[in-house]
Amino acid sequence: MPRTAWLFPGQGAQTVGMGQALAEAHPEAARTFEESNDALGFDLRALCWNGPIEQLDRTINAQPALLTTSIAALRSTLAAGLPVDDPLLAGHSLGEFTALVAGGALSLPDALRLVRRRGELMQAADASGGMAAVLGVDATAVEGAIAGSGLVIANDNAPGQIVISGPLRAFAAATVALKAAGAKRVLPLRVSGAFHSPEMRAVAPDLARAIAQTPFSALRYTVIANVDAQPHEHAADFAALLEQQVYSPVRWTEIVKRAVAEGATTFIEFGAGNVLTGLVKRIAPEARTANVSDPSTLAETLALS
Repeated sequence: MPRTAWLFPGQGAQTVGMGQALAEAHPEAARTFEESNDALGFDLRALCWNGPIEQLDRTINAQPALLTTSIAALRSTLAAGLPVDDPLLAGHSLGEFTALVAGGALSLPDALRLVRRRGELMQAADASGGMAAVLGVDATAVEGAIAGSGLVIANDNAPGQIVISGPLRAFAAATVALKAAGAKRVLPLRVSGAFHSPEMRAVAPDLARAIAQTPFSALRYTVIANVDAQPHEHAADFAALLEQQVYSPVRWTEIVKRAVAEGATTFIEFGAGNVLTGLVKRIAPEARTANVSDPSTLAETLALS
């Protein structure tokens, strides 16, 4: 039987104004932002809606802001009548925490405090690392071009879109090698460190402690994990998976293919932007896609379902 996959974006999707139109039109979204303000003890809503972008882009702020905006979008869509029939859930990096809220394993306040701590740890990690998107070549070609450089593949996002991560000093030579291997562009990303690389292993012990202190409930829906691209039905699996995720690659291409293998024919992205639905179109062009970021896209999504 055809299934729907719910997708949740990660860091980099944030934009000033995100969630505002939804909150003005849907009380469920407005309440979500209020709940987030209460949980965190500062005005996250104002930061999401008014910026400045320099503050919203900070890892410590971007992570709870994106989680809140995605849950506001999901709650609004469910309240408006989105059918729920055993959905598959997946999130890109930070979005995996959002998926666990959507799946019932984490409460919104607990998840917000956890990702705020995750963002704090990641932001405080060695700033001598960075990330870049490599366009136009596959993962095998990227691996060959960066071999021995200290850089690693951080995200296998879609055919022709790979993200690399590692020490900043390695990027200049790697860019030359990647272009020689056929890369059309190598674009630095606006992040504060070498996320999803071995350089983040230093973060793992403190992150593991924060995860251990966070209560988990039973999962209502299956979540396909970043680290292994496998479906998981038990919340207990995620204590280790979320720790490993911070220094492991996001296997997004495999995640989408696994969702298709599990019966997903429709993919709906909840939150800021439509980056993930764009990736799905490249990985599984036969799938139907939709995103919910404002009232008009919410209406379009309901019409699709």
